[in-house]
Amino acid sequence: MQWETVIGLEIHAQLATRSKIFSGAATAYGAAPNTQACAVDLGLPGVLPVLNEGAVRMAVKLGLAIGADIAPRSVFARKNYFYPDLPKGYQISQYELPVVSRGQLEIELEDGQAKTVGITRAHLEEDAGKSLHEDFHGMTGIDLNRAGTPLLEIVSEPDLRSAREAVAYMKKLHSLVRYLGICDGNMQEGSFRCDANVSVRPRGSDTFGTRTEIKNLNSFRFVERAIDYEVERQIDVLEGGGTVVQETRLFDPDQGETRPMRSKEEANDYRYFPDPDLLPLDIDAAFIEAVRATLPELPDEKKHRFMEQYGLSAYDAGVLTASREMADYFEAVAAACQGPAKTAANWVMGELSAALNKDGLEIGDSPVTAEALGGLLRRIHDNTISGKIAKEVFEAMWAGEGDADTVIEAKGLKQITDTGAIEQVIDQVIADHPQQLEQYRAGKDKLFGFFVGQVMKRTGGKANPAQVNDLLKGKL
Repeated sequence: MQWETVIGLEIHAQLATRSKIFSGAATAYGAAPNTQACAVDLGLPGVLPVLNEGAVRMAVKLGLAIGADIAPRSVFARKNYFYPDLPKGYQISQYELPVVSRGQLEIELEDGQAKTVGITRAHLEEDAGKSLHEDFHGMTGIDLNRAGTPLLEIVSEPDLRSAREAVAYMKKLHSLVRYLGICDGNMQEGSFRCDANVSVRPRGSDTFGTRTEIKNLNSFRFVERAIDYEVERQIDVLEGGGTVVQETRLFDPDQGETRPMRSKEEANDYRYFPDPDLLPLDIDAAFIEAVRATLPELPDEKKHRFMEQYGLSAYDAGVLTASREMADYFEAVAAACQGPAKTAANWVMGELSAALNKDGLEIGDSPVTAEALGGLLRRIHDNTISGKIAKEVFEAMWAGEGDADTVIEAKGLKQITDTGAIEQVIDQVIADHPQQLEQYRAGKDKLFGFFVGQVMKRTGGKANPAQVNDLLKGKL
């Protein structure tokens, strides 16, 4: 039997507010355990939550970016469950009336085709604390610093049909929230994480199979591996005559498998009811338009502009606009280099990205600024150095040895463009290799590259390659 995979993602994005969603406690990451959980976050007697307007603005910002409906009135509810890192015994969330609903996001598939993924809703809620298992033998530590941090839970329609589609959607959303400035997207710190709902059904069926939920996936690679494993597991169960159980599962990256965590709760298990301490959230048209005025150029818009303005391919423009930081860096290089934008694109995607990956750096931490890289590319365009020597100069700049001009001068790397000097070297090379000269003139054209190499070798790679080629053709 042929099986079809059905996937829906619930993505939790921690909002980049400085204080929590219902209290003035700080949200900064990395504080000592339990030093940023105030009385409101803990739900102590007599406290009252007050909604953070910044979190509302960020939710509306996302809604506008995905073409969604913004609810003029939404309601906060108490989601009741008991877990050690949930200090109040309930989580303040939104249930029947979320602030954002009916949006969509377009993703690009591996074959280059576009696919629109529906977004059912995005609702505001508070995060729970964190259970710590690693440092405690036979015990669990509880850190409540994260309790009350504002979350936007973004729930997709079950429109995804493979693990790779799920990752493409997750990456696109990750890029979007960073462009909007509403989430730092730091997956290692839990700022952007995912629950995956996975089921399979006979191909052609319009009935959904029983789904399982894989909780707390915090890397793109884990999402792909976990879904792939779970799909194979469910198919094996069904083809073996068994029944898939609706449950919540965890992914073990060391073993590469999902394991049961608990039976899957339904909405009625949480006993939702409107939070009596919070008024309904009313959003008027003026508030929405004020937020709309703060929207940046979005990734798809920027990609199309890069293709038109800089003449880049769809692939190059897609890579360069994957993050707002890289797009800004590229534009600064293109402005500074005074040459073809394609050269700037190649260097940002090539030498720069390789150096960043090697040293584990984000582009904002690059030791070579966009202006400095543009300065290096100017020296290629004005024939001060060749493209090959430029790579040597870049390595020195990366090591902190100065800007391009300083490195070129200190290392004596200026390109030789004196025709007479190049001709003199060519004459020497030809005189020293009479056998190769005879073979070349007898029709062995591939030896041309040999002569070019010998000239470049004798000039320490400093001869202008275009001049070497032109002069050699005449001499040979």
